[in-house]
Parts: sequence; C-alpha cells; structure tokens
Amino acid sequence: MTTVPDPMALPGYEAVCVTGEEHNCGAVSGTLHTSDELTRWIAGHCATTGHELYEQTTRTLLRAEPGAWQ
Repeated sequence: MTTVPDPMALPGYEAVCVTGEEHNCGAVSGTLHTSDELTRWIAGHCATTGHELYEQTTRTLLRAEPGAWQ
C-alpha cells in the first residue's frame, strides 16, 4: 500500500499565534487554502497586535492506493 496526495482536495493551512510570555495569544487563522491567504492573515494579526511568533499547520488529504506493503 502507498499513499498519495489527493489531487482533487484543497490543501489546508492554519496558524496559531504563540506570542506571549505568561501565555500564548492563541488567535487562530482558521483553515485557509493557500499559503498566501495564511501570510495575509499573519500580516494582519501582526499589524494589529505586534505579535511575531506563529505555529503553522499544513494539512493534505492522502489517498491510500492498494498494493503490497514494502
């Protein structure tokens, strides 16, 4: 069996603001579908708050393809 990215599925990008000393800000972008959209969200949050540290998650849907496990 192998896995391959599903060409019909949109990727998912999400960022969480982890700026803070006592606790993280915690603002979340929600799922966006391009890295440019994510960059714009981060730029807007940074412009509003001055926060500079973010954790990014990228999601890709995978399709399992039958075959022998190697």
